[in-house]
Amino acid sequence: MKENKLVNLSMDFSVDIINLVKFLKSNHETIISNQIGRSGTSIGANIHEAQYAQGTRDFISKLEIALKEANETGYWLELLYRTKYIDDGTFKSLFTKCTSLKAMLVASCKTAKENAK
Repeated sequence: MKENKLVNLSMDFSVDIINLVKFLKSNHETIISNQIGRSGTSIGANIHEAQYAQGTRDFISKLEIALKEANETGYWLELLYRTKYIDDGTFKSLFTKCTSLKAMLVASCKTAKENAK
């Protein structure tokens, strides 16, 4: 059940990131928007890919990649906020979702590692 929630949240977050990229590009910001577009949507892509992993090690690896991408996305969100490309409400909303994804990924990796023993 947790994986389904993770899959759904990651898809919703990817949609939010794509909408953010559209907004940023409409305001002529292309450098960070390209970076956050890649890292923010990669989270969900790796989570989805993990659902068809070739084994436990592959599953954990995909989730750990998603976690790294989530961490990078958090960095880009903070940078966008500090440079005033996004407002407080947008930052808090997206950063909270990103943090939730990271927490769920950490928990899922831990559970998978414990079950692999």
